[in-house]
Amino acid sequence: MSQIKYYIFVFLACFCSLIFSQQDSVEDTDMLAVRLQERINQAKLDNNRGDYYNAKVNLNKALVFAEKIDDKESQGKIHTKIAKVQFLMDEKDQATVSISNAIQIQRENNDYDNLAITYNIKGVIHSTKEEYESALEYFNSAKNLFEQEDLEEYISEVTLNEAKVYIAQNRYEEAKNQLEKTIIIAKKYDQRRRLSSALIQTGKVSSALNNNILALSQAKEGLSIAESYKITENINEAYLTLSDIHEKQGDYKNSYDYVKKHIKLSDSILNVKRENLAPGVTSQSIYQYKEAENQQLKLQNDEISAESNFTRITTILSIALITILSLLTLSLYKNNNIRLKTNNMLHKKNDELIVAKEKAELASKTKANFLSTVTHELRTPLYAVTGLTNMLLDEKPKDHQIPHLKSLKFSGDYLLTFINDILQINKIEANKVELDPEQFNLKNKLENVISALSNSANDNNTKLHFNYDDSLPETYTGDQLKISQILINLLGNAIKFTKDGDIWVRAYKIDQKDNIYNLRFEIEDNGIGITKEKQDHMFESFSQGSVQINRKYGGTGLGLSIVKGLIQILKGKIYLKSELGTGTTFFFELPLEHTEKAKKPKVAEVKQSNKMEDLDLSEVKILVVEDNKINQMITKKILNKMGLYCDVVDNGESAVEQVKNVDYNVVLMDIHMPGISGLEATKIIRTFDKELTIFALTAVTLEDKMHEFGEAGFDDIISKPFKQEDFENKLHDVLSGKEVVSSFF
Repeated sequence: MSQIKYYIFVFLACFCSLIFSQQDSVEDTDMLAVRLQERINQAKLDNNRGDYYNAKVNLNKALVFAEKIDDKESQGKIHTKIAKVQFLMDEKDQATVSISNAIQIQRENNDYDNLAITYNIKGVIHSTKEEYESALEYFNSAKNLFEQEDLEEYISEVTLNEAKVYIAQNRYEEAKNQLEKTIIIAKKYDQRRRLSSALIQTGKVSSALNNNILALSQAKEGLSIAESYKITENINEAYLTLSDIHEKQGDYKNSYDYVKKHIKLSDSILNVKRENLAPGVTSQSIYQYKEAENQQLKLQNDEISAESNFTRITTILSIALITILSLLTLSLYKNNNIRLKTNNMLHKKNDELIVAKEKAELASKTKANFLSTVTHELRTPLYAVTGLTNMLLDEKPKDHQIPHLKSLKFSGDYLLTFINDILQINKIEANKVELDPEQFNLKNKLENVISALSNSANDNNTKLHFNYDDSLPETYTGDQLKISQILINLLGNAIKFTKDGDIWVRAYKIDQKDNIYNLRFEIEDNGIGITKEKQDHMFESFSQGSVQINRKYGGTGLGLSIVKGLIQILKGKIYLKSELGTGTTFFFELPLEHTEKAKKPKVAEVKQSNKMEDLDLSEVKILVVEDNKINQMITKKILNKMGLYCDVVDNGESAVEQVKNVDYNVVLMDIHMPGISGLEATKIIRTFDKELTIFALTAVTLEDKMHEFGEAGFDDIISKPFKQEDFENKLHDVLSGKEVVSSFF
């Protein structure tokens, strides 16, 4: 009986020991798994800081833990991470070995998603060795595996790497296709680093394809994203890319500025890398060198006497010292020469930039003065042409004369439009266009533009279609006048080149950040289309599809140039897609701030024909100061037709005397006259009469002259040739006692 108890006791003791040992084993495995993850996390932090040495140390320790617990998936991932760190430390041969280990483990375990990541890194290593075809094969394998595993978000890195290989091979169209895929996926998954890099690489491709304007826009967009999220490598790459693009354009100042930023940032990155070098590398090398030297000295001691050994060592050290000093001196000499040459080159470039800047400023000033003179000289006779034409049309001409008068009116209006377009281009180039943001209804604005141009579309038997995204708000704050001008130009352009066809106008959202909506507008037609050769130049001034198109359809070739300038001012971008004989689509994107729906103001309708009839004009006196006889006659007839009495003088001196002697309600003052100018005459009048309403009736319209009119004492400006409705509105406001809203403010 006692023996039975003994055996039972032994059995229970063994059973308990076995259970506790299994528990210890489980606890050890769990602890190793935790330590494994801790090492991987620490390696990731080290890698992000650029401390690749410590990252590799932690990854090697993590690999030991993974092998102890036989975690094959972690082993494969760690080998991949080690290869990546070795590659960054320029240990390419060791990286190749680590990559091979990772591939073998991941293939054996059917770990396809991690195998795809490994293939991508393998491709990068091949590309750095300029083994481009091998690199592309691995990238293609990585893509296929990611698609197989439904991991679309990882594909953007592979397509970006493929694009870089194609750029290195000068295969720019293939690079462009891969970069477009990268941008789409990066935007979809908010991958800012890849999106920034893809835009910068796209800028390189566009520059290589001689589309420098688009290249600048793309590279700057990539730089902006990199700066927003402090992606140092992408910022540095963008600086160098922008420098190259500006240099290709001949803009050496901006090229020099960007290359300076690139050099400064490169030095900063290099210093960080130096700080993160392995602390034992230098001492280890010195130790190995001294060990080899000691072995050599020991062999020499066995062969020669102590005295000759000492002499030989002294000689060797002396020669080594002299050699080192000579090399150091030569290196310093070469560095000094390089620095001197670089400084001389920079001074030379700086002098060239200063000369180029002075020439550009002189050319710009000459151009502005020329446009001011030409504008005045053209507007003055146009005032006579349009004024006389309107008067003849109002005086019941004969039926056979009406077509001729309408043709004359059309020609005058066309010339005036052409002059206005040239002036607007000049304002845009001189950065004199100011924004006037206000709250407006975007959907109504689009509908109004379409309605205004519907008659022109009907004349061409063309149907207009409008599609406004239902999820898109309608009210925004922005410069609605400039947006209208953009839409009118693009839609009018589509109507002009589309007969018996269709035009679609669309508006929808690309993305949104808080209340800022990034909106895309499309104007698509199925008209004559544009050739590939002409598409890159469509936004340049005086550019049209061809001489034949210009003759057939007319136009100045300034509309698209104005559109692009206005869109850039509104911080947007524009591009087109077209095929000859199929049609054209213009896309432009604008950032607009969404606001709550505003109450629509009630506008009281005023009948034009009754405006002046409501006033007593019998005592109203107007003085017209104009030196041109034809313009005198036209202005006087317009005023008489409105039921107003006026006196006419032809110079500034007479105007001053007339105002002193007669109590006038309004003075219409020309600017350019013999003797004293209209500006000087107005200044003199203001010394003794500050209440009299004085309008500048002039052909001068450049905004840089406006402040002179305000300082001289004018109440407002009426530009010649004027619209009679605007002219009547301003006179009506003055004569009815309303406050004049000046154009100067």
